[in-house]
Amino acid sequence: MPRRTAIGTPRPARTQGALSRDRILAVAVELADEDGIATLSMRRLAQRLGVDPMSLYNHVRDKEDLLDGLAETIIGEIEAPPVTDDWRSTLAATILAARSTMLRHPWAAGVIESRATPGPATMRHMEVVLRTLRDGGFSVDLAHHALHVLGSRVLGFSQDLFDDRAADEPDPDEAARMARAWATAFPNIAELAMAVRHDGGLGGCDDDVEFRFWLDLILDGLEERRTAARRAS
Repeated sequence: MPRRTAIGTPRPARTQGALSRDRILAVAVELADEDGIATLSMRRLAQRLGVDPMSLYNHVRDKEDLLDGLAETIIGEIEAPPVTDDWRSTLAATILAARSTMLRHPWAAGVIESRATPGPATMRHMEVVLRTLRDGGFSVDLAHHALHVLGSRVLGFSQDLFDDRAADEPDPDEAARMARAWATAFPNIAELAMAVRHDGGLGGCDDDVEFRFWLDLILDGLEERRTAARRAS
């Protein structure tokens, strides 16, 4: 069974061993890195692993589940920096680590952006960013905008995770359970979610508002640099 490093370049297949979700995802990342995400299929993945394609479905439900796993795998590679008292250096280190990860996997931004529901790795990354901002003195509202700016710029991630305009409201008991779980594992995300949902709160995100915030942020920064340069000269 041929194995390929690039389309049209065969090489021996990987020796079949114990199959697991983690192994499948690791090999799927390899294939996407080599040839791009568009060429990734369950058949090619099975071929690289040296297994029957149907055996993959014992570990991934379908192609969408595979893509969910790929998004989580890539975001899970982002190393969270040590917590410091300097929010700016901590946040910069976090974003630079994310950028480094995304540069290793240039196909990943599109996959991450296409996912409808964040997994644990995505939530952990968001929690690190929000915690850094909140500990640095940012309001919930400002941290919310910053999360959008940083996420869309680095990860290609722009979805609103806390849209209270959805037609179907969750069951109250289920919503309470999720809030309790988030409050324990992701306290800053839980705080943001509650701020978005309660009456008079932040409300659902507006793409135009977020884009204007990003633009104003850039323009404000440019003006600050321009003024500093004029003073220095």
